Amino acid sequence: MFKNKYSYPDLVRVEKNDVRYYRDSQENLVPSVTSILSATGDKSGIDAWKRRVGAKAAKAVVDEATTIGTAVHLAIENYLYGKEWEHFTDDKIGLLSQQIAKRFIDDCLNDIDEVWGLESGLVVDGLYAGTADCIGMFKGKPTIIDFKTAKKIKRKDWIEDYFLQGAAYANAHNVMHGTQIKSIAILMVDRDLLFKEFFISDAEFDSYTDKWKKRIIGYYKVHEVLGRE
Repeated sequence: MFKNKYSYPDLVRVEKNDVRYYRDSQENLVPSVTSILSATGDKSGIDAWKRRVGAKAAKAVVDEATTIGTAVHLAIENYLYGKEWEHFTDDKIGLLSQQIAKRFIDDCLNDIDEVWGLESGLVVDGLYAGTADCIGMFKGKPTIIDFKTAKKIKRKDWIEDYFLQGAAYANAHNVMHGTQIKSIAILMVDRDLLFKEFFISDAEFDSYTDKWKKRIIGYYKVHEVLGRE
């Protein structure tokens, strides 16, 4: 399944002013895709939730979700590399992570035909960079593939930033490697072990690419000096 078709850079990550940057090929610092999305998105819903539950409770929820997501991603990555993947902590979070990873591996990865890269560095010099979960062939199409864990399966209209992130990675890959990736697959498993696939391509992909470009422009109107050395 794994085919080493492209060479992906090992990105150097830098935290500056509480923002994540990576060094591009010219040694400039460029913001991560997630940093751009965070800085240009509507945070009113998240801010209201934090006020409602309190800062301490909100941090606990975020930390738990991050721990589960990291463990599941590592398991999927090891599985796709053909390595032993069942390495989890012996607690409730570890057990839940194992169950979610097993659901992915047993039932949710069957449409991945080839894997070209896992946690692969992608960068557009002077603009942005990031690491894609998975790049390869999905249902016969070159695709950016993202693995998401969730407390509950989300509606498509709630996850626009996931598609914008995918569009950012696809366009970076196309610039770096001369490819024509125009598909994004979001594979999501929640804590009830329910699975949902979100797949976009072609005209819908172009629409998200246009939105992503507007987010970049919006970011650099405010942050164009940050990250440059």
